[in-house]
Amino acid sequence: MLLKAAINGGRTPAEHPTVPVTPAQIAADTAAVIAAGADVVHLHVRTPDGGQTIAPDALAEVLRAVRSTAPGAVVGTTTGLWTCSGPAERYDLVEAWDVLPDFASVAFCEEGAAETASLIVAKGMTLESAVWSVDDVPALLASPTLERNVRILIEPMDEDPDTAVAHAREMAALIRAAGVTAPLLYHGDAATTWPVLRAALADGHETRIGFEDGTDLPDGSRARDNAELVRAVRALAARV
Repeated sequence: MLLKAAINGGRTPAEHPTVPVTPAQIAADTAAVIAAGADVVHLHVRTPDGGQTIAPDALAEVLRAVRSTAPGAVVGTTTGLWTCSGPAERYDLVEAWDVLPDFASVAFCEEGAAETASLIVAKGMTLESAVWSVDDVPALLASPTLERNVRILIEPMDEDPDTAVAHAREMAALIRAAGVTAPLLYHGDAATTWPVLRAALADGHETRIGFEDGTDLPDGSRARDNAELVRAVRALAARV
């Protein structure tokens, strides 16, 4: 079972003191979660004011730090529109990337997703495409890069855990009914983190954990760090 560690997202040190935000912290945390059992790492490049960016120079600084500290780690990043002013700037920024992540994620709820996905493939990166609701699935299925995805990310945005699990499974069924054979990865957020993760394990899919999604362990206690979250998932998976 592939496990992705999503180590920071937009979470701040005010929310948890061990959230990695600087290049050195992101690099050290990448090494720690790989050692704890993560297969791949998803990171967001952070700005000094706590924001998020996909600017080429900032991304390159983080990737160089990661590859120095955790050589061989497979790392990816976001292309979310919240990191820039809109689809046109996103395209230009990704086109300007010269130090490349191993993979990049594109959300098909966003304008310009198909064009960004095509650019990622053209630049030689591995592509992950994401759907946040059943309404996103038609755009994903119509995308010219559908067959190039290493995995499809199923990311239900519902706040209710039971609803999130139901919608994850509904999206998965629609994708499989269309003949897509790429691995599927479910993950939740906040209160849905562990219910959606357990559903992924039960359904035989890939999953992810990390401070981007939540800071609590399955018993509701606060995790010390991302590595403790990764170890908790591996312990759950061993019992499935």
